[in-house]
Amino acid sequence: MEYNKRPVLWIVVPCFNEEAVLPKTVPMLKEVLDTMIAQEKIHADSAILFVNDGSSDTTWDLIRRFASSDPHVRGISLSRNRGHQNALLAGLMEARDVCDISISIDCDGQDDMQAMYEMVDRYLEGYDIVYGVRSDRETDTWFKRTTAQSYYKVLHHMGAEVIYNHADYRLVSSRVLKEFSNFHEVNLFLRGLFPLVGFRSTTVSYSRHERMAGESHYPLGKMLALAFDGITSLSIRPIRFITGLGTVIALLSFVGVIWAFVSYFTGTTVSGWASMACIICFLGGIQLLALGVIGEYIGKTYLETKQRPRFIISSRTWDETEDDITATEELANHE
Repeated sequence: MEYNKRPVLWIVVPCFNEEAVLPKTVPMLKEVLDTMIAQEKIHADSAILFVNDGSSDTTWDLIRRFASSDPHVRGISLSRNRGHQNALLAGLMEARDVCDISISIDCDGQDDMQAMYEMVDRYLEGYDIVYGVRSDRETDTWFKRTTAQSYYKVLHHMGAEVIYNHADYRLVSSRVLKEFSNFHEVNLFLRGLFPLVGFRSTTVSYSRHERMAGESHYPLGKMLALAFDGITSLSIRPIRFITGLGTVIALLSFVGVIWAFVSYFTGTTVSGWASMACIICFLGGIQLLALGVIGEYIGKTYLETKQRPRFIISSRTWDETEDDITATEELANHE
C-alpha cells in the first residue's frame, strides 16, 4: 500500500458533560493539529471532531462556538446519551469517508496529546493501527491501579483479545475504519474489536496525566460493567467455564451418592442437617450464578437481533449557520 505523505487526520473526541474541561483541551488539541500541519506531517484539511453524547450542560454550545470560530474544529451531537463507546463509534463513522487516518482521544486531557506526533510517524512507516499504551500508572491510587491491571488480565484469560494498558487512545487508518464498519455489534467494546480487524499494528507508550477539570465519568461501577461487556461480547469462555464447573460438580455428586449408599448399608449414617444445608446452598448458588451468566448472553443476543441503530446524529456544526448559533445562544441566555 502506498501511503499518503500528508494524510488528512481527524481527531475524534467524545464528550459528555465536559463544559469544565473543554475550554482547556480545545486549545491544546488545536496546537497539536496546527503544529503537525505546519510541519507538513498532515494535510491542511485535517480537523478535530467533537461528539456531544447527549450532554445536559453547555458542552454542545461550547462545541458550536469553537466550531464557528475555527474551520478546523467540528462537532456532531447525538440525539440522546448513548454512552462513551457509541459516541466514539459515531465520530469514527463520521470521519471514515473524509479522512486518511483518525485518532480517538478522551476529552479530559489525561492522555498525552504529544503522543499523536509519534502515532502519525508510525502510520507513515506503514502501520494501520497504532495503540496508545500507558507506560505507568503513577497517577492512579493503589486500588485503581490494582483493579485496572486485574481488569486487563481477566479480559485476557476470558478470551477477549485486548492490548494491555490500552483504553481508547489510538490511531486507525481509513481502510481499517471501512472494514470495521462491517462489524454490527450493538454491545460495543471497541478496544477488543479493533484487534479483530487485523492489519499491521504497533504501540506508542505515554504517561497519563491527572484529569484537567470536572469529574470522571467512569467510576468503578461503569468500569466493571464495561469489563463484563467486553468479556461477554467477545468470548464464550464463561459459558464453557460453567459447563466445566457443572461437570466437576456432577462427578463429585456421583461420588457423594456412592458414599451415601455405602454409609447407609454399613450402618454408619448419622443425621447431618448442617452438612445437608451447606450442600443445598452451595448447589443453589452455583445454579443461580450459571443462570445469571447464561441470561446475560441471552439478553445480549436479544439486543443484537433487534438491530436498533447504535447512535442517531441530531446536529452537525457544518450544517448550521452563524444565525442558528446566535439564536440558540440568545435563547439560552434568556432562559
